[in-house]
Amino acid sequence: MLVSAKDMLVKAKAGKYAVGQFNINNLEWTKAALLTAQECNSPIILCVSEGAGKYMAGFKTVASMVKAMIEELKITVPVALHLDHGTYDGCYKCIEAGFSSIMFDGSHYPIDENVAKTKELVEVCAGKGMSLEAEVGSIGGEEDGVIGKGECADPTECKQIADLGVTMLAAGIGNIHGKYPENWEGLSFETLDAIQKLTGDMPLVLHGGTGIPEDMIKKAISLGVAKINVNTECQLSFAAATRKYIEEGKDLSGKGFDPRKLLNPGFEAIKATIKEKMELFGSVGKA
Repeated sequence: MLVSAKDMLVKAKAGKYAVGQFNINNLEWTKAALLTAQECNSPIILCVSEGAGKYMAGFKTVASMVKAMIEELKITVPVALHLDHGTYDGCYKCIEAGFSSIMFDGSHYPIDENVAKTKELVEVCAGKGMSLEAEVGSIGGEEDGVIGKGECADPTECKQIADLGVTMLAAGIGNIHGKYPENWEGLSFETLDAIQKLTGDMPLVLHGGTGIPEDMIKKAISLGVAKINVNTECQLSFAAATRKYIEEGKDLSGKGFDPRKLLNPGFEAIKATIKEKMELFGSVGKA
């Protein structure tokens, strides 16, 4: 059974740990994430971008697969299914498909329009028991065609959005999607601290969790971050393990070409990466 992300994030912020959001791309990704969460006794947020949802044959397919897998694998830890960087139309499609959480990325709108659309979605989600994430200040880099130049959010605008009743708030603090460049200046903790002071108990979200040094992750959690998004790191782990299997010629040995064998090293690599992140975020044993 899917749940809203609200309770798990409120507990995380109060307990000074963070819940990981892990993007899923297919059956292997989903299974790896769910099994690892169960083994670690950790809450988890599974998520798709609109691009990944399209790749996986639509949001209804994604929701049906996740719900069925929770049942078949006897998953008992809290699981939320979330839309990442949703457009206005995409949010409504995921609501209809049976997601338990959505993110409306209105960061590219003027603040007044962002407020109006967010306020509307707050009311819809409240009526359905869903959690809603909003964003202020674009996150740098590119993810499935969503491009952000990377900026630090205005703390006053963050409070304006938080006061609408959203469940969680993603605020740009110098973080980016994908690999971080060598000349990256790091997270702006001054901005994060100012946002935290104005938004109070609101769980804050850190996008672009891949490549941020551990000490920065821990400091961000201490300043109110309760949800950390991880995508690229799992992709890199999967790709490296799959490449190794093929370069070693294992796909040419016996039945090594069987997809269940060919994809297994990548599957195990995803599990290892997710476990490592859950340990770093402090969510192990918090289900």
